[in-house]
Amino acid sequence: MKIIHRSILKELTFTFILTLAFLNLILMMEKLLKLSRFLSGVGASMIDMAKLIFYLQPQLLLLTIPMALLLSVLLTYGRLNLDNELVILRVSGMGFNGISKPVFILGTLCFFLNIAVSLYIGPKSSIWLKNEIKSVITARLPMAIEEGTFNTLFKDIVIMIREKPSQDTFRDIFIYDGRDKNKPKVLMAKDGKIYMSEGLNTNLYLREGYIHIAKGDSTTELFFERYNMILRLESDIPSRKNTELTPFELIKEMREGSNHASSLQLELHRRLSLPLLCIIIIFLGPPLSLMGGKSGRLGGLSLGLGVFTIYYVLLIYGENLVKAGKISHYVGAWTPTIIIGLLGLYLFRRASNK
Repeated sequence: MKIIHRSILKELTFTFILTLAFLNLILMMEKLLKLSRFLSGVGASMIDMAKLIFYLQPQLLLLTIPMALLLSVLLTYGRLNLDNELVILRVSGMGFNGISKPVFILGTLCFFLNIAVSLYIGPKSSIWLKNEIKSVITARLPMAIEEGTFNTLFKDIVIMIREKPSQDTFRDIFIYDGRDKNKPKVLMAKDGKIYMSEGLNTNLYLREGYIHIAKGDSTTELFFERYNMILRLESDIPSRKNTELTPFELIKEMREGSNHASSLQLELHRRLSLPLLCIIIIFLGPPLSLMGGKSGRLGGLSLGLGVFTIYYVLLIYGENLVKAGKISHYVGAWTPTIIIGLLGLYLFRRASNK
């Protein structure tokens, strides 16, 4: 029995790792595209992008670990069912609980891994990601502004400089500021310096210049000795504050009466329900693989994707109802998990009694 369990667990683990890598790659593409648009203009290197990809992984693992666990169970046990190995095991006297033992082992490990991601690794990775983005911008943004070229790194702003005495100082600066569509501005300055301030704001400190403001048919000119512009990059930074908080910090913010209590509550329940989903899949996966019949891996893949599609549709629908104030956040956040949990227990008990 130990040899059989070890063999199934080995195949199950290998399939789980491949599936997890594939799902992370698929879900990472959208975030990576947003990051590349955000950082390509400042000249981020391949090493910088590799670090950012690494810091993105824990945020995805909370979602992809349960999905990869279910798919790996369906693929592995679907293959066993297709080759009639499950039938042989049951005829030889092994019960359904014994056949499912490798799933119990892997599912328990996934549960504890997802708990670690939810409580500590995920929030830390969000902070590391934000700090890395700030570090890249701080180091490379001044180098991206070149002499004698029109620079469009910043949203609705065009900058041109004639000289660049050092990495972060400029001379003979021309700026077109179109952020206010009704009052576009043209700025000219003798020199200036670019630097990062609190958060991820970029500041351009200008000296000895003037501002030309157009409004309809009238214009205004202002002369200044010192002027500080707060600039914004073309794309927004792909991060949310909630992801940087541990569950305990989320609870603390809710008790302090935050204005975003609903989003904090949903984030907290999401952190708790997704790890619990790994335990539910322990009971749901093996009987679902039997329902796939002789369709093998393709049938298991289709069945797993269908189950998760239904689950996440219910989850998103419930969250939207909570945000709209239609139902309690407990009901909206936990109803999909309870439904899939009851379904898993029912199917597992029915398969065990056959």
